[in-house]
Amino acid sequence: MTSSLRFTAAVCALLLAALAPMAARAQDFSTTQRGEIERIVKDYLLKNPEIMQEVMNELEKKQNLAETEKHQTAVKTNANNLFNSTRHVVLGNPQGDVTMVEFFDYNCGYCKRAMTDMMELLKDTKLKVVLKEFPVLGPGSVEAAQVATAVRMQDKSGKKYLEFHQKLLSGRGQVDRAKALATAKEVGLDVAKLEKDMGSTEVKESLEESFKLAEALGLNGTPSYVIGSDVVIGAVGLPALKEKVNKARCGKATC
Repeated sequence: MTSSLRFTAAVCALLLAALAPMAARAQDFSTTQRGEIERIVKDYLLKNPEIMQEVMNELEKKQNLAETEKHQTAVKTNANNLFNSTRHVVLGNPQGDVTMVEFFDYNCGYCKRAMTDMMELLKDTKLKVVLKEFPVLGPGSVEAAQVATAVRMQDKSGKKYLEFHQKLLSGRGQVDRAKALATAKEVGLDVAKLEKDMGSTEVKESLEESFKLAEALGLNGTPSYVIGSDVVIGAVGLPALKEKVNKARCGKATC
């Protein structure tokens, strides 16, 4: 919401709060009395404009709290598929005390920059990192996600997947089937098997699972994260991600 819209919402909320008790007894006031009440409210707002900012701040607090509670409920409801599904890649420590789930798209510029954040976080030996394909940026992204899912199926260790993942995200230009397959070949994977697996039920259901989870969590872009019970939308940067990991681990920004 823009500042002007938030400002308008705040003013409307303030007026409603001020006038609601009066409206309930509107039949008791004459036209002259109602006009006088409206003038008093208007004069008060003009003389005390700072209260509008206070109302706007309070509205934002309530909205943020409601959004956080909604996200946490969605995480709890979908915890098994989020953290324990067999249809995603697990990096780092599989028995880590904190899990960070990242939803990404190979054509997302912010995901490309955020990859360095993930690689840095993988130095945390107690962190489990889950990668979920979330191809929202067109047909090329879907094709790349299909290849990547087939790579995950072929590479059970995750080592070649990570190499493939890094190369594909760090490359230039649009990513599609051809580019993803060329990258897979470059890291030593069986391309013929990948092409066969791309049309499998496993690939289809893996991507469907990711989209259903994203919808349940209210995700509308990439990268998006689930860290502990928190949902983080956008490339917020390494310090913010570390704070979320620490909060999930010890309840504080720094453990």
